[in-house]
Amino acid sequence: MTSLPPVLRPWAAQLSLFPEDLALQLGPFVARLSVALGGLRPRGEAEGGEPQGYDGLSRRGPFERLLVSEWLWALEAPDELVRRAAFGELSFLKPAFRQPRGARRTVVLLDAGPDQLGLPRIAHLALLVVLSRRAEAAGAAFTWAVLQSSPRSDTHTGLDVPSILKWLEARSLEPASAQHLAAWREALGLQPSPEDAWLVGAPRLSRLAGAEGLSRVEVTEPMEPGAHRLTVDVRPVARVARSVVLELPPPDDCVRLLRNPFERRAVTPVWTHKDRRLVGFGFSGDGRRILLHHADGSVAAMAVPHSPRATVPKPRRIQVPGGQRVLAAGWRYSGGLLVLARQGNDYVMHGQVRTPEGFRKVRYHALSEADRPELPPGAQPSLLVSWVAPRGEEFLWLKDAQGRLFLLPPLRQETVQPLTPVEVKVSALAEVRSRPVYVTRPQAGGTGRSIIARLGVLGEAEPQLTPLNARSGEAYFGYSPSGAHPDAGLLAVRHSEHVWKLFLDTGMTPITVPEQFRVVGAVQPPAPSLPGVVALDPDLRTFHFFSQHEPRTLVAATDDVVQVAASHGQPVFGWLTKAGELVLWDLMEQAVLYRAVPEATP
Repeated sequence: MTSLPPVLRPWAAQLSLFPEDLALQLGPFVARLSVALGGLRPRGEAEGGEPQGYDGLSRRGPFERLLVSEWLWALEAPDELVRRAAFGELSFLKPAFRQPRGARRTVVLLDAGPDQLGLPRIAHLALLVVLSRRAEAAGAAFTWAVLQSSPRSDTHTGLDVPSILKWLEARSLEPASAQHLAAWREALGLQPSPEDAWLVGAPRLSRLAGAEGLSRVEVTEPMEPGAHRLTVDVRPVARVARSVVLELPPPDDCVRLLRNPFERRAVTPVWTHKDRRLVGFGFSGDGRRILLHHADGSVAAMAVPHSPRATVPKPRRIQVPGGQRVLAAGWRYSGGLLVLARQGNDYVMHGQVRTPEGFRKVRYHALSEADRPELPPGAQPSLLVSWVAPRGEEFLWLKDAQGRLFLLPPLRQETVQPLTPVEVKVSALAEVRSRPVYVTRPQAGGTGRSIIARLGVLGEAEPQLTPLNARSGEAYFGYSPSGAHPDAGLLAVRHSEHVWKLFLDTGMTPITVPEQFRVVGAVQPPAPSLPGVVALDPDLRTFHFFSQHEPRTLVAATDDVVQVAASHGQPVFGWLTKAGELVLWDLMEQAVLYRAVPEATP
């Protein structure tokens, strides 16, 4: 568990059995009890064992193990050899022995009777974690059981989820007795004074026949009003006893530890201002900024790096207050970030709008309920595009999720301005050559016959409409350094199920895209490549480029892609994966410009 504090890392393997929140509650008990118990002392040289070479150096030993280099003192400076021997400065080889590990083990017998029901079992659980890790560190076997259970079927070796669950169910109304202890001593072959055997329970266990020679851990619950703690007395054989007071976690966590400590708590997500999880993104109207939408309701505008080695400046961020929902966002080269949010029946603009007298705050309202921009749950916020008239008044437009185009008029004398619908079937909106442009979908004519899509150029007067010979209407504005349409730049419009049309200054070029491939943008890569469209493979990971030349693969994402956007202001497109990774890809250098991965959450 990488999120454990450093002091708990020695028990990470055992604590990883539990959900992280309970592991952090149990961790302080484990650390304190480990200090009280101490380590399992390794066998020394006096205990024998098969010799196994040497293991380092020592300042003591017989002279037959004195280092050869030390004997030089006898030849060159005998008095110095005598002095070094007197002050313990000589170095000797330290012998190593192979210990009989198979005969070494830690045994733990826990009382599950009425004396230890309830909160004392939380201390038992922490002790199992400590003693399991303690035995593992010394290379000893670890055996544990409940005193009231059957020695034939209820012996556990090691610590895992099934054995802990079985221990939790082994509650008994029968107090631990000498017969229980005798049966376990016989079944486990415990000698009168076993090396490392522990009795865990109430102080009365010390009075049982057969408890002699066993180390004990006595767990008691103070009988005081309002007390929420346990007292644990560690009484090892032949060592000084130690006492530890454990302040218990909140009652809800105590119940989880005693019933099922492995069940993860179901948490309803509540997003706060600290939650910066990325839920969506898009490019600004001019394609030069990337707009990042976060789960806490904030919107950030970040400059797109100009190369894979460039440093990304800190994004400009606007935090929308509680009770407001982001509807649209945009970026102006002069004026910065704008965020439109709905508050009740009004629309609040965060950021300032340009007027002939300077920048001002503004609100908007819908003329009727039918003309109200909406954002369905889970939908991506819309794009705001801007245009400043020669007189210094700023006009804004947005396309809502239903494809309706709205005008946000310049600020006049009133502080609340009306939202005016402009078009009802818009498939794409962008800022091209400092002018807002859009593409309309074909609409049924008066005779029921379909008409073709249209290109609209916005400004202070009525939109200028140009027919486009495409009969589907789905459209993308794309990047092209030259040879693009005079009003729309590089424009790709769907004509039929598999055919897209690219509109250039020299005319129209058809592009065929195979079935199930989803077009996500249009671009003109470096020469000699012809302009074409970028499409996502049905595997939801691989991006391909289709033009009048042979199709080619561009790049593959590391996980399923949930959102894609391509810039029409530079040869860059980006994607957001299911895992929350955001990647910007440079089509010129065929390299990753920017990559952001989600932060690890508990």
